[in-house]
Amino acid sequence: MFHFLKLIKQLQHPDSKMEALKELDLFAVKNERNRKYMVEAGVPRAMLLFIVNCFKEDCVSGLEEALSALFLIQIPSAEAKLLPKQNDQIIKSLIWVLGCEFNTQVMVKSHAVSALKSIIETASSVVLERLEPKFFEMIVRVLKQCTTKITQRGINSALHVLLDACPWGRNRLMMVESGAVFVLIELELGSPEKRTTKLILGILFHLCSCADGRAEFLRHKGGIAVVTKRIMRVSPAADDRAVMILSLISKFSATSWVVHEMLEVGTVTKLCMLLQLDCATYLKEKTMEILRSHSDDWLKFPCIDKSVLTRSIWPSRLLVSPNYCW
Repeated sequence: MFHFLKLIKQLQHPDSKMEALKELDLFAVKNERNRKYMVEAGVPRAMLLFIVNCFKEDCVSGLEEALSALFLIQIPSAEAKLLPKQNDQIIKSLIWVLGCEFNTQVMVKSHAVSALKSIIETASSVVLERLEPKFFEMIVRVLKQCTTKITQRGINSALHVLLDACPWGRNRLMMVESGAVFVLIELELGSPEKRTTKLILGILFHLCSCADGRAEFLRHKGGIAVVTKRIMRVSPAADDRAVMILSLISKFSATSWVVHEMLEVGTVTKLCMLLQLDCATYLKEKTMEILRSHSDDWLKFPCIDKSVLTRSIWPSRLLVSPNYCW
């Protein structure tokens, strides 16, 4: 541990900082024992403060090594909580990193957004309430360029950052204004891994709780279709978020186009199918609420199976065959 403390001190000297950073990175790569001692010596904090200093001096030298070491040893939540006074500067510094150019672009930005996730998930409400538009603009830009600028783990870290910031209405509005809804739908249309889908649906649910978010959701012609498609294909938690998104759209933004679109892309059929499963009672009630709210309109279309819709809406009045085939 003494050697790590010595390397931390060397970070403060211009002549020795690069050599110290490279050595710390090598130690972090080597084994778990080293990483444990590095945490105990305070290396995560030293790396974060080094990144802040780079931001202040507008200097990228050493950032790749610092972020690589930080990614390997991770930022213990207990240590992140000990940095409340520096949180604002750390967040601004990591956002600055996301806007810089590097030779190892993908890894550096993935490591930066991973560090940002660790800071945001332990940040106080005071910090989260002070996030600026540039913060969300940069996260959304990273997600927009995800196929060439960031790893899958980095994508999930970026999504976690947005989800953790969602409880505040001001943050949701800034996300919407930064184009998050369109980017999230595009990302989901790429059929990502299930973990990514759950994060995307969670964020979209929060954003659709405001009028501007719903408007952006409906502006993308694939929004209703992709949310519908994920029902019964990912997890019960994803079903919950998907149904809640459709409920918000159905309740507050149900234009004639929306009602027709829900029929056209199979939303009505999918919701009827969901009711046949052993899902949570509240989810069934929410699903029936959607179906009942527009059943009069859907029953007018010749393409709808009226008996199926009627049985789904009023299960106590009509016996549903357990062997019904869809």
